[in-house]
Amino acid sequence: MRYSYEQLEQWDKEYVWHPFTQMKTYVQEHPLIIERGQGSYLFDVNGKKYLDGYASLWVNVHGHNDPELNEALHMQIETIAHSTLLGSANVPSILLAKKLIELWPGLSKVFYSDTGAAAVEIALKMAYQYWKNIDPVKYAAKNKFVSLKEAYHGDTVGAVSVGGMDLFHRIFKPLLFERIEVPSPYVYRMDEYGDEEEIVRYCLQQLEDVLEREHEQIAGVIVEPLIQGAAGIITHPKGFLKGIETLCRKYGVLLICDEVAVGFGRTGTLFACEQEQVTPDIVCLGKGITGGYLPLAATLTTDRVYEAFLGEVDEDKTFYHGHTYTGNQLSCAVALKNIELIEKRNLVENVRKKAERLTKKLEKLYEIPIVGDIRQKGLMVGIEIVQDRNTKQIFPRSEMVEHRIILEARKRGLIIRPLGPVITFIPVLAMTEDQMETAVDILFDSIAEMSKVVR
Repeated sequence: MRYSYEQLEQWDKEYVWHPFTQMKTYVQEHPLIIERGQGSYLFDVNGKKYLDGYASLWVNVHGHNDPELNEALHMQIETIAHSTLLGSANVPSILLAKKLIELWPGLSKVFYSDTGAAAVEIALKMAYQYWKNIDPVKYAAKNKFVSLKEAYHGDTVGAVSVGGMDLFHRIFKPLLFERIEVPSPYVYRMDEYGDEEEIVRYCLQQLEDVLEREHEQIAGVIVEPLIQGAAGIITHPKGFLKGIETLCRKYGVLLICDEVAVGFGRTGTLFACEQEQVTPDIVCLGKGITGGYLPLAATLTTDRVYEAFLGEVDEDKTFYHGHTYTGNQLSCAVALKNIELIEKRNLVENVRKKAERLTKKLEKLYEIPIVGDIRQKGLMVGIEIVQDRNTKQIFPRSEMVEHRIILEARKRGLIIRPLGPVITFIPVLAMTEDQMETAVDILFDSIAEMSKVVR
């Protein structure tokens, strides 16, 4: 049965509560209702097509409706859709774990979940219990985590506890455990500290001061490698991530790298940590792991961490954590095929080439007076919108300038999303160079149009 747009719009507004969406505003507009996808395009129920400029929330790798991913899913569903991983195993989860460890030298064990936030939650609990399992008396005080200013690691209570985005997290403060915040190298807004190198030095010194003073109370440091995504595509200068690893080793705390948003080719290497030769104690993966097909996440760790959980039944060293769909066969089968296609199609190398061309194309946006900063790493782009380029003052939230820009882009056939004052462009990784050029042209026209209105 085919329903009319009007009927779907009515039911959407009547029954659905959308994430990260002010519903009072949402119901005043006509919603975008997606019906199907093909390659780098999404199609709404009226047949209009749009370039997927946010990779369906940063997850799509090879494009929508990929024949080989479809086939992998069909083959698996004809075998079995799901059986529990609690106390038993299944074939796709074994093969995928083996592959992930082959891709991550220095790590040795995979713990599955179904969202990036869950992968982070697992990492935090794993790090905390690790110290208690080793020596509950000696490490009784190791209960704190360090994270960056404007950090975002998901929306479960543990993940929010290590988050640093006031807008998202302040309302939940009474529910959260203690976290220590250290500065992040947000170069665009840290002129007073000097150039990139000096800013990195300052931020690392602040972290070292904390670790030197409180390492006996700190279980781990958690960081988004190279890019803080939800904070507005804040790109970290070279050396910052490596510096964090060095300090964690020096002061004996675990390093947790949240690669949920930046993994699987997004930054121009398969994993972001590769760019600074960093091997964390725990890694969180998600989003692009299945190519944008099915929910799946994974928390990877070392033999050292894993072995701390081994013991007799009555020692209570077991990691008591799990999800109903942990290691789901459908998700794992598609993830395996996704990684195979990444390798077969030379996707990572192609991302690097396209990113170089995209950098040149984006420079044109600086012609628009309200564009303050353009930040890019691989195929992750953030365009900071400012009211005044000299003072870097942003527009009042009540004016909804960024939201109006994305509506302009939608009219022109591009779907993007804002993060506060930042317009993001996170394309499908397989998007062609011509399609990306079209997308940037639409971005230019949409921001330029808004610049005329607000100035």
